[in-house]
Amino acid sequence: MPKKWRCRCEDPTVTDRVLALARAGDEDAFRELTDPYRHELQLHCYRIVGSTQDAEDLVQETLLAAWRALEQFSERASIRTWLYRIATNRCIDALRASARRPQSLEPMTELPEPSRISEPIWLEPYPDVLLEGVADRSQQPEARYETREAIGLAFVTGLQRLPPRQRAVLVLRDVLAFRAGEVAEMLGVTEVSVNRTLQRARKTLETVAPPGQREHAPLPGSREKLELVDRFTTAFEAGDIAGVVALLSDDALLTMPPEPLEYQGAAAIGRFLSTVPAGGALDRFRLVPTRANGQPAFGCYLRDEHAPIAHAYGLMVLTIRGNRVAAITGFPDTSVFASFGLPRTLRE
Repeated sequence: MPKKWRCRCEDPTVTDRVLALARAGDEDAFRELTDPYRHELQLHCYRIVGSTQDAEDLVQETLLAAWRALEQFSERASIRTWLYRIATNRCIDALRASARRPQSLEPMTELPEPSRISEPIWLEPYPDVLLEGVADRSQQPEARYETREAIGLAFVTGLQRLPPRQRAVLVLRDVLAFRAGEVAEMLGVTEVSVNRTLQRARKTLETVAPPGQREHAPLPGSREKLELVDRFTTAFEAGDIAGVVALLSDDALLTMPPEPLEYQGAAAIGRFLSTVPAGGALDRFRLVPTRANGQPAFGCYLRDEHAPIAHAYGLMVLTIRGNRVAAITGFPDTSVFASFGLPRTLRE
């Protein structure tokens, strides 16, 4: 017999009347119960699976499962906790069943010698527009990470290097501040198991994503950030590779998930930029600003040599540390453009 889940009615909008209507088949009532958590559930799924599209699909699966199992929900936990239980287990199952990741992309040109080769991971950027309305829980006693750090690419990349259950436990405990007992009930394990899993996850994350790599960017509207992004855009579109390199930190890192090649330092990144994107002809690019993972980003478009049009090429995210660009992360899969509201082509 499945466990019954009890509503503590933390949210005053969750009433017995609305719950009764939803159980009677009222879809509007069900949406009233679940819509307040849709965006935070999608972000939760993204952190675990690393894909915006997969996260959206998993939220749909979660809500469908909740609709079908509404009779099993009683007063054992809140609606929010119940939904997180379903979503987390859906994410773990999806990761264990997935056969498509990680995959390296077939390079269109010969790549320069990398600084190192890492374990390939599957990762997509997350549009900042989807972060609107998501509650900041970083001030709760159980939380270890601030919200901006917990959506940053360095942090999410580190999560993708953990086994599925470790990812889930670390996010539930250290980001979302659920108590160990709540996480144990969600995953159907003991509190001792949760605490052991959490310690292993923390230790591994400190190794693959050291705190120094996860420093916070300036606030989105800060003058420092705006000036740096403007200088980067101007240099890149002008084909001024030396100008781009001059904006990098000494240990800057260029990556292209899921490609396992990494380029670190000004010299290595300069060689890459002078040979790979459009054969080093950066002045053929147009950059359209957007934001991803709490950082400045660009939709990159390559100008057509035979028509007054530019075609989608890839998405580029900058990680800013102080007054320097600490990382450039390129995502060549242009299917993510739709999530950012970016067109497939631009008129010149």
